[in-house]
Amino acid sequence: MSKKLTNIVINQRAGTFFYPAKFTADKDGGYVVTFRDVPEAITQGDTIEECHEQAAGALQAAIETYIERRMPIPPPSDKKRYEYVISLPMRTALKVAVYMGMLELRMNNVALAKRMHVNEKEVRRMLDPKHPTKADTLEQALAALGKKVEIRVH
Repeated sequence: MSKKLTNIVINQRAGTFFYPAKFTADKDGGYVVTFRDVPEAITQGDTIEECHEQAAGALQAAIETYIERRMPIPPPSDKKRYEYVISLPMRTALKVAVYMGMLELRMNNVALAKRMHVNEKEVRRMLDPKHPTKADTLEQALAALGKKVEIRVH
């Protein structure tokens, strides 16, 4: 069995997409969740546990919108006291890493497709947040961009 580690630590400083979120008590009960780095991601929940679930979905939706609109992805700030850390789902994080790698290299879909020896339509699908691209395909795209994927389980 190969000991190759497929790591995803995607913090934009170190390659990780873990964003700090503030859970503010609402006067009507429950909590409002906001992200200072991603102001479009706002949600709420009745309990802290529910807020964690809702926060992940709100963060994912906002980041997907950045990709769809071809906007830069804001880097995550350091967590402050009384904030929670919310991470992107793995597949979304991989898609974001591909997107950011393309921006970094000023590469368009056609150029990445050529490097990967695939049709440009495949790259378009890869970047489509709604398309269920396989993780190994995204890993291949990252390799074509000169990136390595690492996964850490804590």
